[in-house]
Amino acid sequence: MFCTRQAFQTTGGFNERLYWAEEGAFALALKREGRFVVLWERVLTSGRRFRKISGLQMLCGGVRMLFSPIKMFTHRSSVEKIWYDSNRDDDDKMPDSLAVKVSNGIALLIMIVLLTGPLWNFIPRSLTPLASPLGKIRVVVGTILCHVGLLFWPFAVVLFVSLLRRIHWAEWMKLAALFAFSLWQAWDSMRGVFRIWALFCHWLAHFYNG
Repeated sequence: MFCTRQAFQTTGGFNERLYWAEEGAFALALKREGRFVVLWERVLTSGRRFRKISGLQMLCGGVRMLFSPIKMFTHRSSVEKIWYDSNRDDDDKMPDSLAVKVSNGIALLIMIVLLTGPLWNFIPRSLTPLASPLGKIRVVVGTILCHVGLLFWPFAVVLFVSLLRRIHWAEWMKLAALFAFSLWQAWDSMRGVFRIWALFCHWLAHFYNG
């Protein structure tokens, strides 16, 4: 990240109360002061932290962000093992326990579902009845997407707070569009979650009564 000394001092620099995504908050603050440019030239950097994170840690982090987004940003203990417990001595040694492999496999499946989920919108529901294998897969994919989509709620809150601090109208319009999109996705996901859990509870009651 590059900026002028004047822009850095005007924004107050990095927020020391944030232990995660402080560069994102800094970027939003810079956008309030003037033109912000993304340079698309590639830069070589270390990927050791990403390599050291297991799928289970990523999944747990997503759940924690959903239920306590403020704590994820303002409490060092929430991200200490990811960002602050750096062990460079065994940087090339990848964790290969069974638990890590299973969690990585689950995380990979969830990523595949997230990336291919929108493709189901182009398949008519008449071709995937619930009784068919594809119908069951569609329900599982929809269930996962709805729950993951709840993460748009904290994103919408962050965008809304930043929106109130905009000075330049062009940046206000961009953030307003992003906020509207996040809010729409969050609301649609929440409706899907309510509908899925209502159907599940109905099925569960019918199962026990039967």
